[in-house]
Amino acid sequence: MSAPRTAVVTIAHGRHEHLRGQGWGLSRQTLAPDAYVVVAMGDPTVEGVARELHPGATTVPVPLTGGGELPLSAARNAGAAAAMDLGAEVLVFLDVDCIPGPDTVARYAQVLGGAGTAPVVACGEVAYLPPVGHPAAYRVPSLAATAEPHPARPAPAPGTTQVAQDVRLFWSLSFAVTASGWRDLGGFDEQYVGYGGEDTDFGQRIRESGGSMLWVGGAAAYHQHHGQESPPLRHRRSIVRNANVFHERWGWFPMEGWLAELHRRGLARLDTDAGRWVVTG
Repeated sequence: MSAPRTAVVTIAHGRHEHLRGQGWGLSRQTLAPDAYVVVAMGDPTVEGVARELHPGATTVPVPLTGGGELPLSAARNAGAAAAMDLGAEVLVFLDVDCIPGPDTVARYAQVLGGAGTAPVVACGEVAYLPPVGHPAAYRVPSLAATAEPHPARPAPAPGTTQVAQDVRLFWSLSFAVTASGWRDLGGFDEQYVGYGGEDTDFGQRIRESGGSMLWVGGAAAYHQHHGQESPPLRHRRSIVRNANVFHERWGWFPMEGWLAELHRRGLARLDTDAGRWVVTG
């Protein structure tokens, strides 16, 4: 049986060298994707980088929100729509910071090629690369030897899968789904604007649809190091807003650790009368 048509979808704003690293990883796949879709979020220079990596790359421009926030949900949805227009049967989503292992596309296609009617979301293992002087230093065949696995997520042996018991662990850094499964799930909810909450919501959609989430061994993604803050203070307004959107839909607040730390720093508080978080600083 032939492999299903696959498309790799990534969303980007800046991070051009990380995007080049991803392109390097895609050039080494044992099963090359049939399409590469790069969504440029408010960054027209992304198109030139994408074409440099893959002459046939499809670039989809999506503007920033009116408040200048990254439209993460809308961008992923736009990328998926473009991939399906190109005939993709399996959609592989990779964060712009991720370099896929050589078998990642093949493994996702293998696992989802026999998926049934209920949505199946396949999640490969993510490992973290150490800091380097320049991201080009990651583009070596031995990069896997320097990566550290994520401590809170399973990493099944290559060639095996494991049914996820907790869909709250869904993470859009690296995952794949069939085109029909994507349609059934409805993609990402675009009421989540900016940073935070959309991944947890997507996990709840998997559960509510009667679908399943699989941890997939052998579909590695290597996360290129970059500076980050926890909690991401510059995104606090979207975190609080999106937490409230999620609570209205599902009855509980996601991102508990971030919200608690924002509260500790005097930057947000829970209005118990209204049942909503509010930004205070």
